[in-house]
Amino acid sequence: MVEVQVNLKSSPTSAKTTAAAPLTIGQLAERAGVATSALRFYEAEGLLAGTRSSGGHRQYPRHALRRVAFIRAAQAVGLTLPQIKAALATLPDGRTPTKADWTRLSASWAPLLDERIAALQKLRSKLTGCIGCGCLSLKACGLYNPQDKVADEGAGARLLNIETTT
Repeated sequence: MVEVQVNLKSSPTSAKTTAAAPLTIGQLAERAGVATSALRFYEAEGLLAGTRSSGGHRQYPRHALRRVAFIRAAQAVGLTLPQIKAALATLPDGRTPTKADWTRLSASWAPLLDERIAALQKLRSKLTGCIGCGCLSLKACGLYNPQDKVADEGAGARLLNIETTT
């Protein structure tokens, strides 16, 4: 039996890149495990920098993988994009964070994490007594809001009282 092997330009075997070759937005998205729209957003927010090919396509240096990993890890611990941008701005020449950078930056986030952990523990203790919808004690329920009286205080959840200083 004869097996046909095709090596077109678009096939993965011929699309091998050198270590110095830039990544396309699709390659970076796939390798980093994020959507291309997230990368475009990070770029628009100044968290990630890319260049354009002669054809106008976005390209990123390989170290952008580490930068995206840093952004995702910082998001996972609850940092906002402005906080992440401020952290990245402390790095010289916008370089990718090193292990030492991560150690320094993550240590500065410890108080924020401690505050969030305390807020979540407080929420957990409040919810232990809550029986959710159909509450048998609307007078004692911390989530009951007749006639939407809390609307004047602004948008978002107000009755759980677990706000942090972020």
